[in-house]
Amino acid sequence: MGAQIDLDYPDGSLHLVCILKGACFFLADLARAIRRDVVIDFMGISSYGRGKTTSGAVKLTKDLDMAVEGADVLLVEDIVDSGVTLNYLMNVLEQRKPRSIRIAALLDKPDRRLRPVKVAYVGFQIPDEFVVGYGLDFAERYRNLRDVCVLEGPQVA
Repeated sequence: MGAQIDLDYPDGSLHLVCILKGACFFLADLARAIRRDVVIDFMGISSYGRGKTTSGAVKLTKDLDMAVEGADVLLVEDIVDSGVTLNYLMNVLEQRKPRSIRIAALLDKPDRRLRPVKVAYVGFQIPDEFVVGYGLDFAERYRNLRDVCVLEGPQVA
């Protein structure tokens, strides 16, 4: 993925915008795989609360520290699920007038899509199962697992 991003952005720096908290593990690996100049910033979004399905209400919990006007922006996300969160984020960031904006996601779960989202770079497409590990969580647990695992059965939050 990093090599393709290098080819797609041959000039200037690239703003990697990590969506907290889940994408931080993926961001670290992706940033090291990109050979060009990058700037890293973070946004915090909440739409799940403590459940396994999106609440549908998106809340910005941390905004960018840097302006993105005129910049090439790559949103780095752990998983694209319903599309609700990324649809919201794309609208927010497009109002800030970046030169370009694309999405890179570790995982894509297209069967769950409620809103259209164009993902430029996808690590893996997965079926409609709830996954944890490698930054992905359930009620703030399991982020530290080395692998992406399917969470099954009733869970205690």
